[in-house]
Amino acid sequence: MYRILVAPLDWGLGHATRCIALIRSLRELHYEVLIAADGAQAVLLAAEFPELTILKLKGYKIRYAKTTWGLYQKLMVQIPGILKTIREEHAWLQQLIETHRIDLVISDNRYGLFSDKVPCIFLTHQLTIKAPFAFIELILRKINYHFINRFTACWVPDAAGEKNVAGLLSHPSTLPKIPIHYLGLLTRVHKEKAHPVYHYCFILSGPEPQRSILESMILKALPKISGKVLLIRGLPDSNEQIASPKNTRVYNHLSTADMQDAIQASEMVICRSGYTSLMELISLQKKALIIPTPGQTEQEYLSKRLMKELIFYSVAQKNLHLLDDLKTANSFQSVFPEISFFTTKTLEALLRDL
Repeated sequence: MYRILVAPLDWGLGHATRCIALIRSLRELHYEVLIAADGAQAVLLAAEFPELTILKLKGYKIRYAKTTWGLYQKLMVQIPGILKTIREEHAWLQQLIETHRIDLVISDNRYGLFSDKVPCIFLTHQLTIKAPFAFIELILRKINYHFINRFTACWVPDAAGEKNVAGLLSHPSTLPKIPIHYLGLLTRVHKEKAHPVYHYCFILSGPEPQRSILESMILKALPKISGKVLLIRGLPDSNEQIASPKNTRVYNHLSTADMQDAIQASEMVICRSGYTSLMELISLQKKALIIPTPGQTEQEYLSKRLMKELIFYSVAQKNLHLLDDLKTANSFQSVFPEISFFTTKTLEALLRDL
């Protein structure tokens, strides 16, 4: 039996949650799966797959700032530490391949998990890393492709061709040198019939302090919101309880099945414009108000693109007036695209080629 290592990046929960669909398909094809993760990502995946071995792999632990320009400065300061982590995870993998007899590695945006000993797949939707200026984007592309080209192949969780979700992020003018394969949208959820229970479902995610900043804004507005409300805090490793109005039910985290039920039982979702969240909302064809994380250029690009495509209503966090924006989002006519999704057959064909 082939043994496959799956390792998601620790930047928010989206990389871990989209790997759930991948792990399910690998197991359906009777591969043995090991997971490399730490912190909240490890807790989330352990809850989904309690029977699987989870190996502790130190994360990049990227820290955010409260302002956009503060974020750029903070990321610059963290670059030496990120490069050190990349070197360490590469050395860790080289040893692990021998000790755990790994046959294939699937790295979700972890740049150090490449090897000349076994095939290594880089999973990403960001072939283009958006930046405030074009010349910076070109520099970032060279750096990004320098790392990606060390892998055997790159899998992109988006549809090929013009009907896609990530736009220039996943369909740049110039591609890496290694083989690029488009998987279709990679999501752990699927649409089912459901009766509405909640008017609004707030889903928090992403690195601190921006997760808490948005949570604070929502908590202040909750007493003025009429109807039933569900708040999912995006904290799988927390048991903290917070005060909330009587019309609001609060969870720190929900399993995949419960999350799917919660979204489908809500008339509208309010969340970040993280790519995994967007894939899930499109899969469930759910009306949403999306709020990009300040300074996260990928989310800002996606929110503008999908609002222009009439898929989701979006507002910048600095311009957020929640009660007014909820009314506007309610009247926004969402048009969901016909788009291809990842299937086990897609994975089977790719693994056969490898």
